[in-house]
Amino acid sequence: MRTNESEILFAKARRLLPGGVSSPVRAFGSVGGSPLFLVRSSGSRVWDADGNEYVDYVGSWGPMILGHARPEVVELVQETAANGLGFGAPHPLEVELAEAVRRVYPALEKLRFVSSGTEATMSALRVARGYTGRDYILKFKGNYHGHADGLLVEAGSGALTFGQPSSAGVPKGYAELTLVGRYNDPEHLAQVFGEYGERLAAVIFEPVVGNAGVIPPTTEFLKALRELTREYGALLIADEVMTGFRLAPGGATERFSLEPDLITLGKILGGGLPAAAYGGRAEVMAQVAPEGPVYQAGTLSGNPLAMAAGLATLRILQAEPEIYERLEDYGARLQSGLDEVLSAAGVPHAINRVGSMLTVFFTEGPVRGFDDAATTNTETFKRFFHALLQGGVYWPPSAFEAAFISAAHGEEDLEKTIAAARTF
Repeated sequence: MRTNESEILFAKARRLLPGGVSSPVRAFGSVGGSPLFLVRSSGSRVWDADGNEYVDYVGSWGPMILGHARPEVVELVQETAANGLGFGAPHPLEVELAEAVRRVYPALEKLRFVSSGTEATMSALRVARGYTGRDYILKFKGNYHGHADGLLVEAGSGALTFGQPSSAGVPKGYAELTLVGRYNDPEHLAQVFGEYGERLAAVIFEPVVGNAGVIPPTTEFLKALRELTREYGALLIADEVMTGFRLAPGGATERFSLEPDLITLGKILGGGLPAAAYGGRAEVMAQVAPEGPVYQAGTLSGNPLAMAAGLATLRILQAEPEIYERLEDYGARLQSGLDEVLSAAGVPHAINRVGSMLTVFFTEGPVRGFDDAATTNTETFKRFFHALLQGGVYWPPSAFEAAFISAAHGEEDLEKTIAAARTF
């Protein structure tokens, strides 16, 4: 496998871009080697600058649920682009996409389009603070909600301490407005509410954790989240940037029968182009300008090309609900195949999967929370990643990310993936 052109491009990029990339995980920092510069895609496959072909499980980190370059999506984007790339004014496709979202997310009585998941979560929290008149929020260790200052925090020492900045440039005082709880721990959640409940504006959570590796929620945890937020008057925000439209037509909200006050969406919503949204109960969203006092704006929000890509994607998902059965079936077979290979090799592992999201943890025992995920053997993962890469399989280059399956993956892809895993 030749990657000379990717290496040349990476050397140039490092002189121009921090770390040579536009987002950190792309740099292959945790797996070593030079990142692939991808130049072409179709269906379940991507090609790098040297012409090497790979079965793709990154899927642009989630948006490509239909596979790459689906003709109907590309066609609507091209048709829309021919009439202009953007207007900074209302566009009919915004209305059509909002209607398509509402069909599968009835809890989104009103929504606002933005351009990234970070914008969506940041804005949802601002609305929650404006609506409740409270300052504190609660997130969970290992849940990632974008790179807004108030969300780049980690747990301090002790069970009920204020958040500490996990990035330079985040003011300590701002981070301290974010409390950090333990995912899937209802008892700890009750402790937090017992001490801070009257001051909490919102609880934000990933219905399925994706950025610590895939970690599904327990029924008891979800029940406690809804009951405690209602009891104390805090808003419940389901961050579905990753799970939205992926785990079911109505995402995790549908799959787990959630009743959040606000929902954030991204990735699949834009069909591969930059689009995200936040929304929920009409009375809460009435706080958003120009209707209410909570200001939020964006020059590229509702960009017609992103609306077109998202609309075309949702049209297909809603017209072909059997796609979700295929995703579930392929995911189960991939999980079983990898488990069989790793078990035969005597490699300690746990594979977590929810629908078409999957993570292989190289650790003993089940992974139910961040502390379990943190025990994964990253050196073993490096060898696993490069074995797959050499076998023509592009797996997420981090031990703590989800692999994403698309509707374009098929039997040949499965066989190639399992064959590559056997070389590990």
